[in-house]
Amino acid sequence: MKLFAKTSIVLIALMPLMQSCNRLSPAVDGASSDKTKLAKDWRTYKGWDSMCLANGFIELHIVPQIGGRIIQYKLGDKEFFWVNPQLAGTLPPATGLDPNGDWLNYGGDKLWPAPQGWDNDQQWPGPPDAVLDGQSYTMEHLPAEKNDAVGVRLTSRNDPSSGIRFSRMIRLHPDGTRVSIEATMTNVDNKPRRWGIWAHTQLDGSRADGSSHNELMNAFCPINPKSHFAKSYDVIFGKRDNPSFQADYDQGMMKVNYQYRVGKIGMDSHAGWVATVDGENGSAFIHRFTFEPDKPYPDGSSVQFWLNGLGRIHAYNKDIDMPTTASDNPYVFESEVLSPFAQLAPGESYTYKYEWLSTKIGGNYPIMDCTGAGVICEPLNASFKEKKLHLTGRFGVFSPGSLRLSLYDKRGETLITHVISENVSPLQPVTFDYYIDSPATTASVILEWISEKDDRQCVLARTTVH
Repeated sequence: MKLFAKTSIVLIALMPLMQSCNRLSPAVDGASSDKTKLAKDWRTYKGWDSMCLANGFIELHIVPQIGGRIIQYKLGDKEFFWVNPQLAGTLPPATGLDPNGDWLNYGGDKLWPAPQGWDNDQQWPGPPDAVLDGQSYTMEHLPAEKNDAVGVRLTSRNDPSSGIRFSRMIRLHPDGTRVSIEATMTNVDNKPRRWGIWAHTQLDGSRADGSSHNELMNAFCPINPKSHFAKSYDVIFGKRDNPSFQADYDQGMMKVNYQYRVGKIGMDSHAGWVATVDGENGSAFIHRFTFEPDKPYPDGSSVQFWLNGLGRIHAYNKDIDMPTTASDNPYVFESEVLSPFAQLAPGESYTYKYEWLSTKIGGNYPIMDCTGAGVICEPLNASFKEKKLHLTGRFGVFSPGSLRLSLYDKRGETLITHVISENVSPLQPVTFDYYIDSPATTASVILEWISEKDDRQCVLARTTVH
């Protein structure tokens, strides 16, 4: 059988990969064109001494002195995290607060205890937080692992107010865009404490030229069909009818569109992923986590979104009108994941694991699903057309490798298996418009990603034939 007779293939700008397993793809889109190995060294980032973890695909910049922040995650030419230009390169005073006792919001990513609130001592009343958010963390290097990941551990001081100490192990993996994080909360008090871990990421919501907010900034998070919220989400701050929050119940997806209107929602999302897309740049940033449905969560939420913008909120037991200028109310889009509550006796610890991934998707596209291999922007579609099987789709992958197509009949028997591309990369989108000769008995199709490095494989998408 001739598999690719009169085949039409569109694989947008996919680049050739090095054959050696311990070599990485040539970087593009503003990254170094040299074939770069995994690196961990001190560099200067926006005036700070930064511990940089890099692998030829991404750079991670870590500044322990500013509340243990990961201040930047960069894919190719795209810097995802917002960094406060008014504080760039500065360090906090010994108090951890500014001279007026206010919050030093440096940007980037950090850990907070949850839930936030001002009603009782079971709620975290920050920011500001002079210890967990504002003071220096210690840093130690983690030993290299069998998979060649490199990393560091950041540890806060003991916080007498919340009664906890934070630490997190941050590891960059060598063969793609994956960063794995283990966040640990330890009770340093002499009485039991109950908190959740709040992983709080501030994303840059501005246009590339900085002129205004980015209307093509969107987040996508699956709606829990068994949600305990009446509308599948809860409005925590701002107007209840904020048009930024767009629940599509037919598709089971929450879309959050950045309109520079202040607001915050919480979701008990069950799927274990949330993706934010910069449609102007054509890049996607993803949190992946494990949802535990039988455990209580702070605010009942595994995922939360906060949008800087115009409007009024009620916080700190008062109504607050947000500033009207971008200098005082910058373009910030927050994607946050939360652990379940942990009830800790003195000396006990709890660890919450999650990871970051990223990929180029090539434009302003939704994220319809996410697997361990990548994201789906346009679903895999298969239909017979002119006696050939026509396949279409748009995807982004997290690591370099190959794509393998497998065709099955109604009984699940394999008809054809073939590698259709040997050079996919997270630095370029993957699209195709594909015709193949196929048996008329073809009933389903699976598209798999196969690792360039160690033959790991993972389903990227699957579909039935129409």
